[in-house]
Amino acid sequence: MQIKDLAQNEGKVVTLNGWVANTRDSKGLVFIILRDGSGYCQCIADLNTIGEELFNKAKSLTQESSVSFTGKVVKDERQIGGYELHINDLKIFQLTHDYPITNKEHGVEFLMDNRHLWLRSKRQWAIMKIRNTIIYSIHNFFQQKGFVQMDAPLFTGNAAEGTTTLFETDFYGEPAYLSQSGQLYGEAMAMALGNIYTFGPTFRAEKSKTRRHLSEFWMIEPEMTFYDNDQNMDLIEEFLHFVVKQTLEKNQAEFEILGRDTTKLKDSLKPYIRVTYTDAVEILKSKKAVNGKTAKEVLENDLQNAKNRLSECQSQIKDYESQMSKPGLKKGQINYFTSKIAGLKTEIKELEEDLRNIPQWMESAANFEYGSDFGGSDETVLTRLFDVPVMVYNWPHEIKAFYFKRTEDNKFAKGVDVLAPEGYGEIVGGGERETNIELLMGKINEHKLPMEVFEWYLDLRRYGSVPHSGFGLGLERLVAWICKLDHVRETIPFPRMYGRLKP
Repeated sequence: MQIKDLAQNEGKVVTLNGWVANTRDSKGLVFIILRDGSGYCQCIADLNTIGEELFNKAKSLTQESSVSFTGKVVKDERQIGGYELHINDLKIFQLTHDYPITNKEHGVEFLMDNRHLWLRSKRQWAIMKIRNTIIYSIHNFFQQKGFVQMDAPLFTGNAAEGTTTLFETDFYGEPAYLSQSGQLYGEAMAMALGNIYTFGPTFRAEKSKTRRHLSEFWMIEPEMTFYDNDQNMDLIEEFLHFVVKQTLEKNQAEFEILGRDTTKLKDSLKPYIRVTYTDAVEILKSKKAVNGKTAKEVLENDLQNAKNRLSECQSQIKDYESQMSKPGLKKGQINYFTSKIAGLKTEIKELEEDLRNIPQWMESAANFEYGSDFGGSDETVLTRLFDVPVMVYNWPHEIKAFYFKRTEDNKFAKGVDVLAPEGYGEIVGGGERETNIELLMGKINEHKLPMEVFEWYLDLRRYGSVPHSGFGLGLERLVAWICKLDHVRETIPFPRMYGRLKP
């Protein structure tokens, strides 16, 4: 059986198979944290119960040794999952030596080089469990609504959003590209089956090393017939509310491991803020206040709070170090102080990064030029003023992809970007699609794209065209926001990004 099933087997003798995450021993007892992929459980080997031979085996166990424990399930709410196993027999499959990832702190590059092993850590396990819930809830949401899952090709002969970030490859002597988006094919499939969604890998050849960028990532792209952009935004909000609720219901233990403040996620279940691009620029440049405060005032307050907290952390570290220098401390007290200091040092790094970034964000916001696309810092500033995702709609059509429908005054594209709170920026991009074939051809020419490769796409406007809308959600960015991660490299089992192809 698995650790996740212990609650249904209280008082019974069961067998657990798994790997040793951690051990400690004390006066005839060995405490072993076992993991099996479904959860973690403390297992106790008692010398008086199992005898010297098995007890010595238990004492010999090392991190990531593979084992089988048989014992009685005992309720103990102080333990992980609320249960522990009192061992009466054990078997060792393999005794591991020199496991490279220990409980000490490792550098990011080392961990990335050992990603195949890093995935076994408790933090990475929790992230992958939440990712799994998100994926399941995405399918659940669309299937409940009668959407049909369809699959777009990964090899394409044309670009969805321009050619500057394409991975080119050879397709039997003909140039082909790895898909940036399944959207254009999604439109064709929607005209055949009604409301559809695609869910698969997409590729962007951006030489960017920001915390938000991957070269290979997963996209969810629904396409809805007879939808305008207002209906599109309604669906996006309903969809994200559903996914967040599912994680809050199913992943409380994992959020606790990550130290995620779930009150922030609960706050995001309120109605989303909807602002036009024009109003968003006014807010960004502090010409328009939100709840009585401008962006500049909020950032100045953030800057002062970061300075104050930095001083507090430095003072607390000195206090803990002073207490650790006292003679006669027990091992548990030393471990407590060491853990506290490590946590404070991590917080100091984050605060120092804030102190570097906030002045730059303020300058960038003040100098923002109307008509430009928002950068990562601009999105961070905007979302700092709200505790729910922000929907920015009606963008200057010049900076949006060729397929967006124009507003009635012809000035804006009926697009929407959804910016996640807490500084996470864009997680959804979408909008209403252009149905006028002449306008669409004009935009293809304006973007200097080859008309011949889009003839099949133009056929969708020639034969039975209808109003339709859709959006794309980047799975990894959604995982990063929900888990409150510093970098998207932790959101996917094996990240592929600029400079990283292995393992």
